[in-house]
Amino acid sequence: MKILTVLSLLSSTIATMHAETKNPPLTQPLDLRSDGMTPPFCDSQKPVISKRGFIKRDEGHPLGGSAKPMLTWKIVSEERNVTASAWQVLVASSPALLEEGKADLWDSGKTPAGRAPGLEYGGKALAAGASCHWKVRWWGKGQEPSPWSEPAIWEVAPATPADWQGAQWIDDGRENPTEDADFYKPDPAPLMRREFEIPKPVTRARLHFAGLGLGMASINGQVLDNYAFNPPWTNFDKRILFSSHDVTDRIKEGKHCLGIRLGNGWYNPLPLRMWGHRNIRGSLPVGRPRAIALLVVDHPDGTSTTITTGDGWTTAQGPTIRNSIFIGEERDARLEPTGWDKPGFDDSKWSKAKVSGDSTLEPLQPLQMPPVRHKGGYPAQTITSPKPGVHIVDFGLNLTAVPGIRINAPAGTRITFRYGELLNEDGTLNPLTSIAGQIKGFKKGTQESKGGPGAPEFAWQQDVYIAKGGGEETFVPRFTFHAFRYMEISGLPTTPSTKDFSALPFHTDLPDAGSFSCSNEDLNRIQEICRRTFLNNVVTVQSDCPHRERFGYGGDIVATSETFMMNFDMSGFYSKTVRDWADAARPDGRLTDTAPFVGIDYCGVGWAMAHPLLLEQLHQHYGARALLDEQVPVAMKWLDGVAASRKEGLVTNGLGDHESLEQGKGPEFLTAMFIDAARRVARLARLIGKIDDATRYEAIAEESATAWSKAFLDKESGRVGVATQSAQTFALGYGAAGAADRKAVFGELVRNLTAPEDSPRLTTGIFGTQILLDELSKNGRSDLAYALADRDSFPSWKWMLKNGATTLWEDWEGGADVKSHNHPMFGSISAWFFNWLGGIECAEDAVAFDRILIRPQTVGGLYWVKSSHDTVRGKIVSNWHIKGETREFEITIPHGATASVELPALPGDVITEGGKPLSEHPEILQTRGDSTKHSLKLGGGRYRFNVAPGE
Repeated sequence: MKILTVLSLLSSTIATMHAETKNPPLTQPLDLRSDGMTPPFCDSQKPVISKRGFIKRDEGHPLGGSAKPMLTWKIVSEERNVTASAWQVLVASSPALLEEGKADLWDSGKTPAGRAPGLEYGGKALAAGASCHWKVRWWGKGQEPSPWSEPAIWEVAPATPADWQGAQWIDDGRENPTEDADFYKPDPAPLMRREFEIPKPVTRARLHFAGLGLGMASINGQVLDNYAFNPPWTNFDKRILFSSHDVTDRIKEGKHCLGIRLGNGWYNPLPLRMWGHRNIRGSLPVGRPRAIALLVVDHPDGTSTTITTGDGWTTAQGPTIRNSIFIGEERDARLEPTGWDKPGFDDSKWSKAKVSGDSTLEPLQPLQMPPVRHKGGYPAQTITSPKPGVHIVDFGLNLTAVPGIRINAPAGTRITFRYGELLNEDGTLNPLTSIAGQIKGFKKGTQESKGGPGAPEFAWQQDVYIAKGGGEETFVPRFTFHAFRYMEISGLPTTPSTKDFSALPFHTDLPDAGSFSCSNEDLNRIQEICRRTFLNNVVTVQSDCPHRERFGYGGDIVATSETFMMNFDMSGFYSKTVRDWADAARPDGRLTDTAPFVGIDYCGVGWAMAHPLLLEQLHQHYGARALLDEQVPVAMKWLDGVAASRKEGLVTNGLGDHESLEQGKGPEFLTAMFIDAARRVARLARLIGKIDDATRYEAIAEESATAWSKAFLDKESGRVGVATQSAQTFALGYGAAGAADRKAVFGELVRNLTAPEDSPRLTTGIFGTQILLDELSKNGRSDLAYALADRDSFPSWKWMLKNGATTLWEDWEGGADVKSHNHPMFGSISAWFFNWLGGIECAEDAVAFDRILIRPQTVGGLYWVKSSHDTVRGKIVSNWHIKGETREFEITIPHGATASVELPALPGDVITEGGKPLSEHPEILQTRGDSTKHSLKLGGGRYRFNVAPGE
C-alpha cells in the first residue's frame, strides 16, 4: 500500500501568495470546460503543496498567514476505503529541525481524527514574520503510522498595531470637497515615493501593504504581483485586508525606491444619486485615499532593515486626473513624471506626504482570499465605423475587464472610450443596460442630472486618454473596471486596427473546482456562460452585476452559492463574504440586503439569509468550524429580530421570488424563507453547543410553519396561496409544506408546469428556478427538469443563447434599455448539472464533504456526462456513458469520505464493478433497491460500474 499525504492551508485562515506576473498577455480566451477525467489518485512518491484556497509560487508557500491556522491535508492512495483514525503534526522553526523531527513550535502528538481533515495549530505563540515548517503523518486501521508527508511552510503576518513597527497611514494632504458638485472636478490620483538604501546582503524581504480606496505598490519601478484591484472591498472602518508580498528578488544591497499610486475605489466614491436618490457615501465609511506599508528586509547576520510609511515620504499629483469605480477614469499621459518610482529621481518639488495620525491600525487584517487578478486577454474580433470618427470594437463576449489599448497619436490628442453590452440597430453603441444607478437624463423640468449636483447626464462607463505623443503608447485603466462586449472609440486621428485592442478580464482569482460537460452541446454552452457570468461578478464581492450596481446582494448569493461552490473553491471568498455581512449588520443586529452596506434595506429575509446559508455551506463543503464559533451569534441575533417582527407567525415585509414571471411576493413566500432560515440557524446553534437556542429556533420554525399552512395551503389540492410555480416551489424547497402535504404540493407544481401548450414552461424567479430543477429531480421527474434545461423558446436559457447571450441575463426577457445582460441570478442551472446530471452533491449532514451523494440521472436525450468536483479531501468524479443497452458509470470518491450512490437500474438489470458481480466486492455495501435505482455505499477509491439488462 502506498499512502501519500498532500498538505494545504485552509484558506479561511491563510492569506494568499501569488506568482509575480508582468503585463497580462494578449491571448486567445481559455476554454472553460474540461473533461473531468483526471483521476485524483496517483502512484507518486512526492506529493505537492495543495493549491486549494490560494495560488502557489513554483517553489511555493503562502505568505501573510494566521498565527493559528487550520492545517489541512489529503490522503492519496491506490487502495479503496482508506481511512485515518489519528494524526500527528510537527511544526518547527526551521526545515533542519523539522527534518530531525524536532518540533520546537508544536508536536500535536497522536491525535484522534475528527470529521474534518485537519488540525488547528496549537503550539507556541507565534510572532509576526515567523516561518513555520510542518509535516503530518497518520494512522489507519493498523498500529503503524504512515510515512511523514513532504514538508510545507507558512509565514505569520502582522496581526496587531505593534506588529506594523511604527508604520502610519499617509495621504496627499488634500481635503475632500465640501460640496457634492466639486467631487466631479479634476482630482488627480496621488503618487507617493520614498527612497532608501539597503546596507547589507539580503536573505529575505517581505512587503505588507494596503491602499485605500485602491493602491498599487512598486519597487524600483516594477509593480508588485499581478493584483488588479487591491484591497478587496470591505466595511473599511471594521476590516481592511492588506496583502503580503515576497520581494526578496527585488531587494539587493544598494539604493531603492518604494512607490505607491492611489485611487478612490470604494473608499472615496462619487456622490452619485443611484436611481436618482441614493448616495452611497452616506452609508459607507469614506475618506481621502491613503496608504500604509511595512517592508522588512532580513540580513544574514540576523539583523533586519525596516522601511515604513510615515515621515520622509513625498507626494505629487499623478496623471490620472479623475477616477471612479462606476463611471471610469481619465488619464493625461503628459503628466506622468518620468522615473518617479525609481531611485535617483529629483522629488525636491514634491510635497511632504501627510501622516494620518487619526487613522487606526486595528482594522488591518491579512488578506484571506484570492486577490483580483488580470486573467489573460481577449483580442478584438471586429471594428466597425457606424459614424465618421466613431469606431466600435467588438470583443465577441460580454466581459468584466479593462481595455488594453495601443495608441500612436500626437501629444494632447483626447480619445474617449465608452462601453456597453449591446448595439443599436444602426450599429452604434447602446450603453443603457450598464449605466450606473439608472442615471439617465435630467430631473423633470430641470437641467440637473438625476445623479445629483455635478453628476453627468448619463452615468455610462467611460474612459478618457490624453496622449503623450512621440510614439506608441499603452493605456490600461488602473482604478476602475467595466463590463462590456463593445467599446466605442472617438477622437482617434487614424483608423484603428483590431491588433491594437484587447479586453483584459479580471476577477477574484478563484481556484477552479469543478468541470461539467455532456453530449448536449447546448447545455455545455449554458455551463460556459454560467461560469463566465460568475467570474464577471466576483470583483472582491459577489455582485448582482459588474456595471450598473456592483453591490454584494444577498439574494443573488442565496440563489447561486451552491453553484459557485461546485464550480470554484469559494472557501476564502465566502468566508470573507460572511464577515462582510456581520460587519454590515445594523446596531440592532439586523442583516441587510447588501454587504458592504450601501443603504439598501428593504428586500428582507431572502437577502439577509445569505449569512447563515453560507455559514452552513462553508462547514459542509470545507469544514470551516472556527468560523461557526465566530459568526453563529450574528445569525442568531438577526433571527431573533425577524422572529419578533412576525405577525401571527407570518413574515410580511420583503421581496419574494425576484424576477418571476407571475406573482412572486407576499407572506406565503417570505414566511417559507423564514422557516428555512430558522431551521438552518437551529442546526448551526446546535453545532456550536447552543442546544437551548437550537430548540427554541426549531419551535419558532414550527410556529411559522403551522401559521403558513393554515393561511396558504389547501391540503386537498396541494395549492399554495396564489398557486404559481413560485408558490409551489417555495413550499417544497424551503420546507414550509410538511411531509404529509409534499406529494400534493408537488403534484400541483407538475400540473402547472405541464398545463401550457408549450409545456413544460417555467415562470419562476431566481429562488424558484433553483428550487424547481432540484425538486423535480428529487421527486423522480428529471425528465421534466431536463426538458426545461433544453427548452429553446421563451423563457429559457437556450432562449438567451438564441438571442446572442454570452452571459446570463438579469431576467428572462432581456431588453435593451434597463436590465443587465451580465447577472448570475439564474445560474443555478449549473448546480443542477453537477448535482443531478453528473450526480455529485454534498450531503446535508456533511463536514468538509465527508458525506457525498452520487445520483446520476440518465435522462433521455443525453448519451454521456462527465463531471468532477475538487473537495478538500480530493477529487470526486462521476461520469456515465450509454452504449447500446448498457450504462457505464465511472465514480471516484476521495479517501476520508463515504458516498451514498444511486445507480439507475430496472428490476432484472445486472450490475457489475470492474467486470465482476457486486457479490465479489465485499468493500461495496448494497443498501437497498427499488424499481428505478440500485443503492450502494462506497468508500474512497475508483469504481467502474456497468448496468446491463439481464438475460
